[in-house]
Amino acid sequence: MPGRKLVSFDWAIKKILRDKANFAVLEGFLSELLREDIQVLELLDSESNQDDLGHKYNRVDLKVRNSKGEIVIIEVQYETEFDFLQRIVHGTSKTVVEHMEKGAPYSKLPKVISVSILYFDLGKGKDYIYRGGTSFRGLHHDDVLELSPQQKQLYGREKVSEVCPEYYLIKVKQFDDAVRDGLDEWIYFLKHEEIKDKFEAKGLKEAKERLDVLKLSKEERAAYERYCENLHYQASMVESSYGMGKLEGKLEGLEIGLEKGKEIGLEKGKEIGLEKGKEIGRKEERKALARKLLDLMDVDTIARTTGLTTEEVAALERGGQ
Repeated sequence: MPGRKLVSFDWAIKKILRDKANFAVLEGFLSELLREDIQVLELLDSESNQDDLGHKYNRVDLKVRNSKGEIVIIEVQYETEFDFLQRIVHGTSKTVVEHMEKGAPYSKLPKVISVSILYFDLGKGKDYIYRGGTSFRGLHHDDVLELSPQQKQLYGREKVSEVCPEYYLIKVKQFDDAVRDGLDEWIYFLKHEEIKDKFEAKGLKEAKERLDVLKLSKEERAAYERYCENLHYQASMVESSYGMGKLEGKLEGLEIGLEKGKEIGLEKGKEIGLEKGKEIGRKEERKALARKLLDLMDVDTIARTTGLTTEEVAALERGGQ
């Protein structure tokens, strides 16, 4: 029998799972991913964890303790952006700076692990989970740079890659639904918002209990329904806006072209009109998309996504045309 439908993890992580009483869900997910026992100590108070209605980023920073007793900062984030790889590099760098103790030596730099749960196609590859880090390889001898014994003692790390940030990219839609281990059980949940009765991965029992849609409060359910509706509308806008703009551009262009054709000839006028119409249609389509993203993203991100200028987006935010 299929499991009961649960709220999406991206919404839960910004709302329900911020409660310390529900940290077991996050601990389970991270423990299965990192292949070691993880204890969430606190949700970090930083720019990335703002939770006001106007906040447009979907990222949570966590301070955790691993099985070695080390304190590690983990950022879990969702987003759909063309420049996502650059954004996670910026995000990890900012996290390191935000949580570096003032006046501390660089040897005390916090370890940061970035976990990105992706519901869009990022790059090409056969796998659905990718791990990346930093290593230094010799140009002449092809050897990997290692830490000296003194550095290992000072840093509390065994490898150079353990000093630098790590990145995990989970391409949810590329998962083939073949459940092989506890981590795959989590990926199945992320993809289908469902936890099967036979699943036994860490944290899934708690997730099944706490993320049940039917157990949400009235206010939580209303907020979740608004969130889902917003996502559906955003996806529809992205999918259809190009086609709509193209059609509108053709119609507008035909009208302009026919008028212009009186002066320079029908065929030439149609060509110019269609090009002008396409330009107008694309511009209006980008503005329509930008208006729908105002509650989800900041002005700069909307400008990069739609191709509008920041001034044009700002004008739309103020209610202009």
